[in-house]
Order: sequence, then C-alpha cells, then structure tokens
Amino acid sequence: MAEIVVLGAGLGGTLAAFETAGQIRPEDRITLIGERNTFQFTPSNPWVAVGWRERADIEVSLDKVTRRKNIIFRTEGAARVHPAENRVELNGGESIPYDYLIIATGPELAFDEIPGCGPGQNTVSICQTDHAAAAFEAFERFCANPGPVVVGAVQGASCFGPAYEFAFILDRELRKRRLRSKVPMTFVTSEPYIGHLGLDGVGDTKSLMESELRHRHIKWITNAKIAAVDAEKVVAEEVGADGQTIATHELPSRFTMFLPAFRGVPALRGIEGLVNPRGFVLIDEHQRNQTYPNVFSVGVCVAIPPVGKTPVPVGVPKTGFMIESMVTATAHNIGALLRGEAPHARATWNAVCLADFGDGGVAFVAQPQIPPRDVNWASTGAWVHLAKVAFEKYFLRKIRAGESEPFYERFLMKQLNITKIHHNDRKPAKGAGHG
Repeated sequence: MAEIVVLGAGLGGTLAAFETAGQIRPEDRITLIGERNTFQFTPSNPWVAVGWRERADIEVSLDKVTRRKNIIFRTEGAARVHPAENRVELNGGESIPYDYLIIATGPELAFDEIPGCGPGQNTVSICQTDHAAAAFEAFERFCANPGPVVVGAVQGASCFGPAYEFAFILDRELRKRRLRSKVPMTFVTSEPYIGHLGLDGVGDTKSLMESELRHRHIKWITNAKIAAVDAEKVVAEEVGADGQTIATHELPSRFTMFLPAFRGVPALRGIEGLVNPRGFVLIDEHQRNQTYPNVFSVGVCVAIPPVGKTPVPVGVPKTGFMIESMVTATAHNIGALLRGEAPHARATWNAVCLADFGDGGVAFVAQPQIPPRDVNWASTGAWVHLAKVAFEKYFLRKIRAGESEPFYERFLMKQLNITKIHHNDRKPAKGAGHG
C-alpha cells in the first residue's frame, strides 16, 4: 500500500486529491490536509468584496465529498514538512507519513513587507474569502463617506488579474450606487505597462486594459513601488528603466486594495533542496522535486522564473487552467510510479482566463502561458461577465461532485485543441524545471 498525502485544500490541492484518486490502486490511500473544512472559490472574492456574493455562495464543504471519494481529510494544517523523513508534521504535533507528497499549499501573503499594508492595517484584501468579507464591511463604511480610491499590485506581486477585476467591479458598483462622481480612482501597479499581467501581455491586453481604464476614468501609474500606506494616503515611487526613482506620488485614498507579493508558507521555507530562497517549491518538467523525487508540487507554491527583466520586480501568475494542467500531470506521474513506470506526463501550462469587469470583461488564451506562445489571443465583451458567472457555478458543481475534469469538459477542450499534458515523446512545457 502506498500513502499519498496532498498538502493544501485549495484549488490545486483539492483537484489533485480528486484526480489522483482516479490513478491509484485499490490498496493505496490518499490523505488531504487543509486548514479548514471548506473549499473557497477564490476567483469570486472580488464579488464578495462589493456584496455581489456572500461567502456561503462560494464555499463548498469538503467533508462529504472526500468521504465519498475515500479520501482521508485532515483540517489541522501543517506545521512543517520533513522530506528527508517522508512525513508532514501537523499543527497539533501529530505526523502523517507518506510515500508520495503533493505540495499545493498556495502562498503566504507578504503584507508585512510594506508598512501599513494588509487587513487590520490600512488596506483591504481580496486574496482570501475572509479578507473579502471584511473588505465588504469596509466598503460599506466607505460609501457612507466616499472619497479617493487606490487599487493595484505591489512590487514583487505575481497576481495582477484580480487587481484589474476589483478596480473595474468597484467602478461598476459605485456607478450603481450613484457615488462614482465622488470617487477619484487610481490604479497603481509594479507592471512595466498596463496589461503586462506578469506575462509580458497576452494578445493586445495592453491596449484593451488601457482602453478600459480610460473609459472608466481611472488614472494609472506603472513601474511603481509602494513605499507605505497610511490611513488616508498611499506613497508610491515611480521608477525609470534603470530602476531609479523618477517621481514620488502621494495619493489620497480612503479605500485601498493592493495585491501583495507572495512567499512560501512557513511549513516549507528554508528546506534546502526543496524550495528556493523565497520558499517556492523547485520542480522539474514532471512537477517533481529533484532532491526529493517522491515530492511533487502544483499551483501558486511552485517556483517559476520571471518572463523577463523589469524595472520593478514582477512575478509570474499561476492561473487556474495552468494549475489544472499541473494537477493532471502530477496525478498521471504518480499513477505511473505506482505501476512501476517512469513519470511521463508534462503539464502544458496553457492558460484560459476570464477576467470579469462587472459589466463586461476580457478573455484570453495563452498556449503556453509562458512566452513564446503557439496561441496568443485576447478579446473583450459583455459575454465575458456572463461566462465568468457560468464558470463559477460550473466549477463549484465540480467540487461538490468530486470531479476534476468531467468527460464533457475534456471533450470540449479537445475540440478547441487546448490540452493539459504532453507526454515524453512531445515538446516539453516552456519554463518547466526552473526555480
């Protein structure tokens, strides 16, 4: 019997447990370790933050579905991974041994790296559903006494799409409340240009995003480092191509949201050979750590190098479909090892994304996500908002059913020539294997 442990019960970890369950032998066992007993659909957090969703609308209890899938579910969270001893130490002190480990913890949010940044200080957050619910309470207070708003992403951030989404959704909600005329808005980002997204753009996202900002009367500052956030002000340093400060902006703000930089979680940081200095898991082209070959990793906690040099540090996002491709490759490779075969599957790292703007949105397809690409397409329209709503309902239904990829999803993606994995006789995913 093989013990497979999945560490993390977010998007990557939950799907990894479901999909690996279809690859194991009858005698093998899967344990899923999370920090709560619910799955939260993180892409809907911007809607929670303006009251378009309640947290109950985007949460799914994992107790019943894991029992139905014969997956052991632990909610203590992990204190430390001990890869040399093949065990995960839980917060309560107990250890869970493993033969194979899938790390899908997601990141730790590095709010503390910027003075005044983070929930409980001077900014709200949409990174977690708890944060988004608190942001809605702050938003209601703000609407009683409206004023300037600043939204964006700080230096070192690697997730930019939700910042754009929140700015546009906020604009839409303020217009619905007839308050927009009282609210000057500024978008501040570490990206070298609007629509870079940590990916050097996808299609013409630069023009698309700039057009949306202009249409909604949202000013912007790029190549920005956030120096500090006060209760009524954001201090942002704009830098030139050489990385030197060319202007310091003091932006009045009564409601501020910044996406933070990420780092690895404490349970992983500092483990030599497993993670890089920032705490992200090092993997090869098969999602496998080379120092500890029985350890795999998927999702935001994976180490990926930037797509190029930028004046302000910018990370690479791990988008939903890209993470799903990592999950599929990992599940197939663990299944191969259980059958005495060598790992053979490589994630394509293709990206299919829907970014909601409240009354429209942008959709893009990047194959693969890391340039250069075979497919590089982006489009806007009101249909994207409707598609994002439909996708939310569809994905939550998948989680409730305990399915990673229903047959009809697989059929549709095949018709669109969008795949999740390559095999050893095909071209590897670009970017795989770097720290």
